[in-house]
Amino acid sequence: MSEGNGGFFKGLFIGGLIGAVVGILYAPKSGKETREELARQADEIIAKAKEDFEKNKETYEKELKRFENMESSVRAKASEVENKIDEFTHQSAETLHDRTKRLKKAMHAGVEAYHEKHKKKPF
Repeated sequence: MSEGNGGFFKGLFIGGLIGAVVGILYAPKSGKETREELARQADEIIAKAKEDFEKNKETYEKELKRFENMESSVRAKASEVENKIDEFTHQSAETLHDRTKRLKKAMHAGVEAYHEKHKKKPF
């Protein structure tokens, strides 16, 4: 947004200068009339630049506030996601631990059953 406004004002200024030079070179008026016309045009350019500046300043401030609100919203959502990931990780670790214990018990029971069936002593 800033770069676009800078380009606009730069173009406005350069266009005003070119217009002034062309106006001086091709002016069919006297020097006093030409100076008055150039002063009037300069005043118009300055007024338009001030108007555009104020208009864009308000837009910039509105967009800045919108982005600030969006930032706090994104931070809140990121915090929620982080909490959910932590909770999921904790639950997954508990589930893995429980299933590992159950698998070890089942394997131990299977080994004992095998040894009972074949009358061998387990380790």
